[in-house]
Amino acid sequence: MNNNVYSTWLDINLTIIQNNIRRMTALTGKPIMAILKANGYGHGMGRVGLAVEATGVNWCGVARVEEALALRRYGFKGHILVLGYTPTLRVLEAASQGISLAAYDPELISAYSQLAQSAGIEVNLHLKYETGMGRLGFPWQEGLDFAKWVKQQPGMKIEGLFTHFARADEPDQDTTNVQLERFCVLLKQIEQADLRPPWVHASNSAAMLNYPQARFDLIRPGIALFGLHPSKQTKLPAGFEPALSWKTRLVSVKELSAGHGISYGHRYMTRKVERIGVIAAGYADGYRRMDGNVVVVHGKRVPVIGNVCMDQCMVQLDSVPEAKVGDEVILIGSQGDERIAVEEVADIWQTVNYELVCGLADRLPRVYYSDSAEPLHNHNHS
Repeated sequence: MNNNVYSTWLDINLTIIQNNIRRMTALTGKPIMAILKANGYGHGMGRVGLAVEATGVNWCGVARVEEALALRRYGFKGHILVLGYTPTLRVLEAASQGISLAAYDPELISAYSQLAQSAGIEVNLHLKYETGMGRLGFPWQEGLDFAKWVKQQPGMKIEGLFTHFARADEPDQDTTNVQLERFCVLLKQIEQADLRPPWVHASNSAAMLNYPQARFDLIRPGIALFGLHPSKQTKLPAGFEPALSWKTRLVSVKELSAGHGISYGHRYMTRKVERIGVIAAGYADGYRRMDGNVVVVHGKRVPVIGNVCMDQCMVQLDSVPEAKVGDEVILIGSQGDERIAVEEVADIWQTVNYELVCGLADRLPRVYYSDSAEPLHNHNHS
């Protein structure tokens, strides 16, 4: 496959994402709400959303109403839930597009209700409860009264209720068990009051794996969709695969004499005559200025040297004498027998795989594949 039109790009295998979804369905037996916030964890919300929908997934979750509206423009026809805050001025627009909203604050809900009533429409809400995350959510202890109150507000329809776990990816289960117990107590109260909505959900990728009892009516995988581990302590089962590769090219190869400074600040100085390459990826693409970066050229690992620049960085090529301008270079992914995993790069950058992929710049072209076919679509922002 010829990608010579790009200097640096992301390969996204949609078939792998679809296979990961099938594995989750087989594992849990539950419907999936695919979490596609942050541009589909950097993979491209539009094309991923359509690929997910093609597997039969009928729910997507996003963080913001802008993402939900964009997902509609891309053509996703299923249910969409905004998991976070929705400004009052966007409520009618969201409702007109069949987008459900998280509800956790009485003042916001009152404002939503006034708008819905004046427009003569109904807004679907998922009540979010705080059980121990310390973030968004109405206090679970008063959760039944909250549900009763929301039900009485004109134009408000309770479609679901949910919570979010703070430590489901960790070996220590005490915190998650407490959160789950609180949520179950509330759910029982709501059921006894005959207020249980159609959709109850709590499980992110880690909880989906570690807490089968928390799967309820829907599971909410995010990172697992893309074949990336929820954490070092919670690994995906065999069969899941990462869908993303990050590739670039050698754009310069030359020999520099001993004592030659490399990049801004001359933090690297050549010790002898060295073969130095330049690759077309930098921190504006999301490639961080950290010591220890490595890439793969001709199936061999080579070090990134000197400071990473905005659009480029330098690599030491003495171990790869055959390297030449135009050669493909792997920042994340496989070439020959060598592989650089997202998690490995995240360790070098002292962060987590979530932050790494969410930080991949919009300017990186996303090239989509299915069943190892020719590229399906190239788009910077899909």
